[in-house]
Amino acid sequence: MNRVLIKNAKIVNEGTIFEGDVLIEDELIVEIGENISVKSSSTKIIDAEGNYLIPGAIDDQVHFREPGLTHKGDIASESRAAVAGGITSFIEQPNTIPNAVTQEILEEKYKIAEASSYANYSFMMGATNDNLEEVLKTNPKNVAGIKIFLGSSTGNMLVDNEAVLEKIFSSTPMLIAVHCEDEQTIKDNLAKYIEEYGDDVPVTAHHLIRSAEACYISSSKAIALAKKTGARLHVFHLSTAKEMELFSNKIPLEEKKITAEVCIHHLWFTNEDYATKGNLIKWNPAVKTADDRKALWEALLDDRIDVIATDHAPHTLEEKKQPYLKAPSGGPLVQHAVVAMFETFHQGKISIEKIVEKMAHNPAKIFKIEKRGFIKEGYFADLVIVNPGSPWNVKKENILYKCAWSPFENYNFKSRIMHTFVNGQLVYSNSKVKEIRAGKRLLFDR
Repeated sequence: MNRVLIKNAKIVNEGTIFEGDVLIEDELIVEIGENISVKSSSTKIIDAEGNYLIPGAIDDQVHFREPGLTHKGDIASESRAAVAGGITSFIEQPNTIPNAVTQEILEEKYKIAEASSYANYSFMMGATNDNLEEVLKTNPKNVAGIKIFLGSSTGNMLVDNEAVLEKIFSSTPMLIAVHCEDEQTIKDNLAKYIEEYGDDVPVTAHHLIRSAEACYISSSKAIALAKKTGARLHVFHLSTAKEMELFSNKIPLEEKKITAEVCIHHLWFTNEDYATKGNLIKWNPAVKTADDRKALWEALLDDRIDVIATDHAPHTLEEKKQPYLKAPSGGPLVQHAVVAMFETFHQGKISIEKIVEKMAHNPAKIFKIEKRGFIKEGYFADLVIVNPGSPWNVKKENILYKCAWSPFENYNFKSRIMHTFVNGQLVYSNSKVKEIRAGKRLLFDR
């Protein structure tokens, strides 16, 4: 039996922080209490030394690039970076190559992850204009949800047929997650900038091309459709102040049919950072203004926004160094997401309890993930020890992404991930990922 006792931790769970111990046996948390003692000499004891013990973060939106785009990243490399960053479970998106738009292709991704993932995993089934039959075959017990791109993506994944959209929304009982940007608005904006600049459109125009208006038009339509059909809708990576009026904090999360997510980069950067970061912070939806960022923070703290995720989407540095019009959108984030949020705790913007709520508890509730996202007896031991006062600098040598760069390069973080457990296995400690591929397929209580 694998038995681990974590001693002297500040345990963060369900809005409280209390000092105590946690006993793990095999995959599960079996006891939480004060001064737990074990007689077995085979029990591994880890002294948390007053550091925070949090449930492993659940990142509900990543692009790990396998299959088909593995020069950018793969499930093994990016899940290694995730556990080093305190993310113990991820939900990956369908815009790989081939797109995960049939049940067979979707299951192939699960097979890859079963053999290679360091973290727990699930994959979204992708919708297109013509695969409703396949979408409706999706098993709600072992697939996270249905993903719809309402803005352009890899391959044939833009769903722009309104009749098809309504059919998907009204036909599936599963959670539907959406990327909301209005394609026509973006095309019109881009045409104006190309007319002005030719091929030399500056990256500083990105948030004006993929504008707040493009986001609002699309997200408001998706929400109206969800209300009309009764669909269970989760809106990914919100980026604008205007969209915040579309969401409510008047009812408990468990009763919400429409939920919202914000990503680390939209909470951290603004359009002013394009001048120094350039294409490294080129994301879709775009990083917007300081006023937008302020509104996102307000909505996060008052519970109109329910989840913090990464939209981790690596590209090679060579790809990112191309001119703005050719450089792809997206960037790597899983290794630095939890410490970035702890940095905002140090800045007085958010409590640690709230970070845990938005990065672990709420994704587990929204997706109805079985026995994860909380520090509870009988739950899987997906646990992370965070030292809030152990500064370190992000540099090439300690970046684990396959693409080998980070938008946080040269930043000094105050907090450090000390230990990460996945299913009771210590997969990360002493700044090293162990060669233990402990990840399991996520199951859903629905």
